[in-house]
Amino acid sequence: MRLTGTGHASMRIDTGAGSILCDPWVNPAYFASWFPFPDNSQLDWETLGDVDYLYVSHLHRDHFDAAHLKRFISKKATVLLPEYPTSELEDELRDLGFTSFLRTKSEEVVELDGGLKVMIQALTSPTDGPIGDSSLWVEYDGVRLLNQNDARPTDLGVFAELGHVHAHLLQFSGAIWYPMVYELPSAAKTAFGKQKRDRQMDRTIRYIDDLKASWVFPIAGPPCFLDDELWQFNDIHGDEGNIFPDQQVFLDHYNGLGYDNGVILLPGSVSEIGTESVHTTHPVPDVREFFDRKEEHLRAYQERARPVIEAAKASWRHPEIDVLAGMKRRIEPLLDESIYLAKGVGGPVRFDLVGYDGESVESILVDFPGKEVRPYADEKVRYRFRTERALVEHLLHIEEVDWVNSLFLSCRFSAARIGQYNEFVYAFFKCLSEERLQYAEGWYDEHERSTDAEDITIGDWVVQRRCPHLKADLTRFGIVEDNQLTCQLHGWRFDLASGRCLTSVGHSIRAHRADEAPATVPVEAEAEPAG
Repeated sequence: MRLTGTGHASMRIDTGAGSILCDPWVNPAYFASWFPFPDNSQLDWETLGDVDYLYVSHLHRDHFDAAHLKRFISKKATVLLPEYPTSELEDELRDLGFTSFLRTKSEEVVELDGGLKVMIQALTSPTDGPIGDSSLWVEYDGVRLLNQNDARPTDLGVFAELGHVHAHLLQFSGAIWYPMVYELPSAAKTAFGKQKRDRQMDRTIRYIDDLKASWVFPIAGPPCFLDDELWQFNDIHGDEGNIFPDQQVFLDHYNGLGYDNGVILLPGSVSEIGTESVHTTHPVPDVREFFDRKEEHLRAYQERARPVIEAAKASWRHPEIDVLAGMKRRIEPLLDESIYLAKGVGGPVRFDLVGYDGESVESILVDFPGKEVRPYADEKVRYRFRTERALVEHLLHIEEVDWVNSLFLSCRFSAARIGQYNEFVYAFFKCLSEERLQYAEGWYDEHERSTDAEDITIGDWVVQRRCPHLKADLTRFGIVEDNQLTCQLHGWRFDLASGRCLTSVGHSIRAHRADEAPATVPVEAEAEPAG
């Protein structure tokens, strides 16, 4: 099996029975904030795009690059389609000209022509990507590969049961706006960032230890930030709280823990993978030297990208749009239909929109309890977001249904909040369409009604086996220290004595000391996630 690195989470897999291109991303994403690093725009995409199969893991724009897919990827390719609850991914790919789709069933192996086998595991929580994320398992001639990209399955056992995996490709770096955008003292922001950085590396190591693949390839990050306004987010400033470490930083950390099976893929790197060996060639003479000169490469990349960024910025302003009226039209019908998300948010959310002059501000309130959008009137709010009016104009102009995976991932905003992280705020702004909202409401309804009766023992505590957040198996991801449980899958923490979630609103855990009888009434909880 030949594996060609094509940047970020993208790769081309070549076998004797066909080729698969995964998640090709080249053009900037999220309001021209994210760029692939290293730069992959100079690859021979005409050749790379001439493939038998296309796999797009999910609709995050650093995985689904519509312009690139339309221009460079063969429309003769058969799309390996994850089993998602909505048809959005298929619809968007059809709009780009793809006509051949293999609709997989989650966790079911499909044998393609020539003995090539694939399996896709689809994750379908409202918090998994934009309504879905997935991983691709591939087997040919006894060699097995798992492209986990940035999916976060609760258990890799389904892949391990299919036989020993030889190549495991997975995310290790940050892909979120937290804590950089929060209005916090710099010391606090650094401390929270360091916690986040440590958690994401710990999670990666846990996945690696679970699967025990022969070779590990860190992928799906980091992005780089080439706009002057966002330059500080690149991990080149010696900031221990930066959540975007690069592949070499991770590999050094990984090696420091005693592992020696990590392999870096640059755009253009080629790994020949067998059952007993891997041989990798790179487009540069020395990979470490390349990363040592990271800032130099980023500065040159920035100059190449400057016209693209400026052109993007020029397209965002739509002064003809009445933002208040537009938000009322888009959001109020969804507020009327929302039960679980509106209740979960539990208070008003304020948007401070900075005008073209950089000074004037229009404040708009999304009143979740009152089910209306109106001008702000000096009331206390649960969350406050501050961003440029032009960005919201653009979202309304293009009728964007997912403000999380556009505005928020752009990092072109600042935020403040009262109390703990509230996942329902972000879940709602990810679901600004009838189809998405109804799916999310149904998902939360189903999970609120379900019970988790199985208990496990961790140290001195008996706890429910499944994490209240996204049902991670706490026998694998749970760690108890100082009477607090941490689920390492997403970094959520729980006070075991009270059951209260310390990380986000709306999730309690069932727990009692092993030498005591369980309480008869569960305690209501609150909670902040990994992002």
